[in-house]
Amino acid sequence: MSNLHSGTDATNIIPGHADLMFNFRFSTASTVEGLQSRVHAILDKHGFDYDLQWIVSSLPFLTPRGALSDALERAIRDETGVATELSTTGGTSDGRFIARICDQVVEFGPPNGTIHKIDEHVEVRFIEPLKNVYRRVLEQLIA
Repeated sequence: MSNLHSGTDATNIIPGHADLMFNFRFSTASTVEGLQSRVHAILDKHGFDYDLQWIVSSLPFLTPRGALSDALERAIRDETGVATELSTTGGTSDGRFIARICDQVVEFGPPNGTIHKIDEHVEVRFIEPLKNVYRRVLEQLIA
């Protein structure tokens, strides 16, 4: 739930309705239709009189291991000596929009302990290795 509002803000009136906004962030194991069906079933089970307006702002994606992820893994290892691990722990991203037009999507960038905080920044020392990793990926993919 991201927003719940009912009534007129008066303390002595029983509200005649309630407005609830919610946001589903779901994986490829679920579908829009399946989630909608489950929500309707729950509301119907409890006898609610309701009206739902669905807005699907993004869909989940999953890129299986492939040429792009393999090239990135090698480039990171060769440039930094770091062994990588495929992960989806990064949170919500714009990759979901790119996945609609590309078969493979990976996200990679510098460490950023200040992400989404005041004075967000990247340490200068990460720029050169990052540039080199990107270059190495491109060299592998176009070779």
